[in-house]
Amino acid sequence: MTFTRLLAAAVLAIIVSLPAAAQGWPARHITMIVTFGPGSGSDIIARILSAHMSEDLGQAVVVENVGGAGGTIGAARAAKADPDGYTIVLGGIDTFAQSQSLYKNPPYNPVTDFVPILLVAEQPMVLLARNGLPVANMKELAAYMLANADKMQFGSSGLGSAPHLACSQLAVSVGAKIAHVPYRGSAPALQDMVAGNLDLYCPLAAGAMPLLEAKSIKALAVLTQERSPLLPGLPTAREQGFPDIDGYYWMGFLAPKGTPQPIIARLAQSLNKTLDLPAVEARLRDTGTTIMPPQRRPAAYFGKYVVDEIAKWGPIIKASGVVPN
Repeated sequence: MTFTRLLAAAVLAIIVSLPAAAQGWPARHITMIVTFGPGSGSDIIARILSAHMSEDLGQAVVVENVGGAGGTIGAARAAKADPDGYTIVLGGIDTFAQSQSLYKNPPYNPVTDFVPILLVAEQPMVLLARNGLPVANMKELAAYMLANADKMQFGSSGLGSAPHLACSQLAVSVGAKIAHVPYRGSAPALQDMVAGNLDLYCPLAAGAMPLLEAKSIKALAVLTQERSPLLPGLPTAREQGFPDIDGYYWMGFLAPKGTPQPIIARLAQSLNKTLDLPAVEARLRDTGTTIMPPQRRPAAYFGKYVVDEIAKWGPIIKASGVVPN
């Protein structure tokens, strides 16, 4: 048998051996789990990407919001889904890195229960305050917190979420212990802040922009190392003398462990194609989102990045005083 025939036979054997789920995929809609509620920063990103992926894949990519417990409920559901390529999850720094140190018994393991598809984007987080809070910057806030800690409360999108950890870092940095109020997503927390029932919140900047533009709430600082193009006039916490606060948010797509590699490759191809569309880049930029450069997107890089982020945030969480739940 010639080399050409041997090669053809080998390729045919691989194709025949592929799981049935990988052949003819996708034959129906794909569920994209977002681990926070409608209107959250990750939800906005998911809906921008899912529309274009639907066109590319020829099947609807349907966003399903599964919020609660700092995003771990949605991630746990994704981990237990059938590994057939019809369920993917938009994971973030909170659900796939910080959660492993914030829970004594996390309901899933980001490394062993999932297979990475693509690391897609980063977003800045911002420190918000209700309009009635008599502070205009971080130094005034620190003084107010020290004098009124027993009367104050900060919100988050759940225990273990990135907003929870960012605001916890703030409290530790200031030296004031204030109450934490978890919500089932960003939208209800922002609503309570507008109503004057919540003092502080540290969400993704994207989800807060409509309320900031309407002046329904106020922003005190950007929590990333650099200023955000979304809020160029807003100083960072570091600029205001608080270097220990680290509030960035990365996002990437993962699938349940065991999802066939050809499907993972096709999903990655569709995501890369979507991210490179000028219209998508413009819409994401308007939300303050930075698309990952091509060298930081691949599954191999993403998988190692998750491992590194878990290791990085463990000591930070311990030092912040947040007790694993």
